[in-house]
Amino acid sequence: MLSTVLYRSHLHNHIPINRVQEMVARANERNQLCGVTGILLFDGLHFFQLLEGPDTVVKEIFHRIGIDSRHHNLVTLMQDVAPARRFGNVGMELFDLREHDKADALQAILDKTTYRYSLTYKDRAIQFLRTFLEARDRDHYFEIPAANTWDFATDETSATLPSHSVDTTLDCQFAFQPILDPFSRRITSYEALIRTPTGGSPEEYFAAYDDEAIYHADIQSKRLVFSVAQALGIGEQRISINLLPMSLVKVPNAVEFLLAEIAANGLIPQQVIVEVTENEIISRTDEFSAQVRKLKAAGISLALDDFGSGFAGLSLLSKFQPDKIKIDREIISDVHKSGPKQAIVHAIIKCCSSLEIAVIAEGVEKAEEWMWLEAAGISQFQGYLFARPLLNGLPAVAWPEIK
Repeated sequence: MLSTVLYRSHLHNHIPINRVQEMVARANERNQLCGVTGILLFDGLHFFQLLEGPDTVVKEIFHRIGIDSRHHNLVTLMQDVAPARRFGNVGMELFDLREHDKADALQAILDKTTYRYSLTYKDRAIQFLRTFLEARDRDHYFEIPAANTWDFATDETSATLPSHSVDTTLDCQFAFQPILDPFSRRITSYEALIRTPTGGSPEEYFAAYDDEAIYHADIQSKRLVFSVAQALGIGEQRISINLLPMSLVKVPNAVEFLLAEIAANGLIPQQVIVEVTENEIISRTDEFSAQVRKLKAAGISLALDDFGSGFAGLSLLSKFQPDKIKIDREIISDVHKSGPKQAIVHAIIKCCSSLEIAVIAEGVEKAEEWMWLEAAGISQFQGYLFARPLLNGLPAVAWPEIK
């Protein structure tokens, strides 16, 4: 199978530009021996390379490229298969854009192709080449520093319930994890994550219930979360609770129950954010929307959790607009390396900006992910990089500090 990889990267400052020709010559020799061809563009600062060849060999070479210290901020733009090579005879010839007129550069590149049929702008790889040449996407080239530029120091203590005050006879417990703005060193809310009595996952907890009982257990568990939040001294801080979307529909007076428990624990509705996920099928959309209106009318905010993980995200967004959305961890993971993920995040940010919806990145585990997302315009984050969930407690936060 003929595999194609496209990427862009940034030449490290300590590498003299006159060494680029030497680097390319060596790479060209190795690649030709492996049956890998393609083309490499260089504009004096950025590389843009197309690799074509046997799938396993291309992957191996691309792995070596990814750990090469002579460049950084490598972003994979496209990984695909093709029926034939676009640049079968070029090898890894360097195409130095500084030596070509910008208007004629694309045609000069196309003249090097060996494809049986003439390549056009409709070819995805050529579209990427054209975008790079015209620098149309240059505003999105976030040149983030190395991860070790920052320290993440925990300079405070966590708050936990005394062990004797935890009721072990209950069928669930809650772990709390902060959602925060790192640069302003501000916690915007705490998410309460349901756990089994032994600290097991939400999936383990709900597995003990059948059919309609799941939804009743979901709603009833919020009585405990509000009491634990009050006991932890959450004060005026906001708290996010997760609900299965159909719990609001299938449990009679669910909204009224939540409001009563909020008041009983000395909280106010404006402190509470209800998070619903898009990956559960909402079969009764009109009834769900009616319950959402009741929540918002009472002062409770709404967040759409795991956005991008299910099939209904954009559809739900068109029917009702939450106050916040949380981009799913699968999209956030290694976003600094993935062109497709970056494009998705940019589209989400632009859409939510138009609708005045706040965007939260969840599941952030790497400093590079946080830096790229911050550069893209996101200011609220949640993830192990800053704090892990703490059972029956409010964890200490590791705030970023530049070295």
